[in-house]
Amino acid sequence: MARWEHSLDELVRTRGSALVGYAYLLCGDRREAEDLVQDALVKTFTRGRGGLEASNVEGYVRKAVLTTYLDGFRRRRRWAAVRHLVAVPDVQAGPEGPSADRVDVREALDRLSPRERACVVLRFYEDMTVPAIAEELAVSTGSVKRYLSDGVRRMEGLLGPVVADEPRPEDDPTSVEEIDVLTGGGER
Repeated sequence: MARWEHSLDELVRTRGSALVGYAYLLCGDRREAEDLVQDALVKTFTRGRGGLEASNVEGYVRKAVLTTYLDGFRRRRRWAAVRHLVAVPDVQAGPEGPSADRVDVREALDRLSPRERACVVLRFYEDMTVPAIAEELAVSTGSVKRYLSDGVRRMEGLLGPVVADEPRPEDDPTSVEEIDVLTGGGER
């Protein structure tokens, strides 16, 4: 077995369900989440990255999941603009499925733009900081804050107030060093 096969096997065995859960929060559909993870694994392991270890490859796979989701959303949006010209929609009622709370959250996430949804998922599910989200999405921290603000406001309109977690020092634009300089606290 090649080295990359060991890494792939270990990643899927130990983190596969977490990766599918992450993808599910982005897309809102279990089958699509599994497809996103599968596509991300293929993209990650066929790009010729040498020396991939299971311990560090998960980040590459998560990034590929996010990128694949955003690309697919754009593709579906373009198709939605012309679909009515091609076919009549097929509407079918389905059985009652998951709990109402999960359905409500999924529906609220569905109403967000792809960037808002990605920021909300990365912030509240992945527990990433604003700077880390900005780096992951290759946007400014100001853009992330705007996407989070808009996304949370839209979700609160649908679900009710969101209970905010305690502010984290890494999210505060004023660092401890700056406070020490301003207050003279650094000279103890």
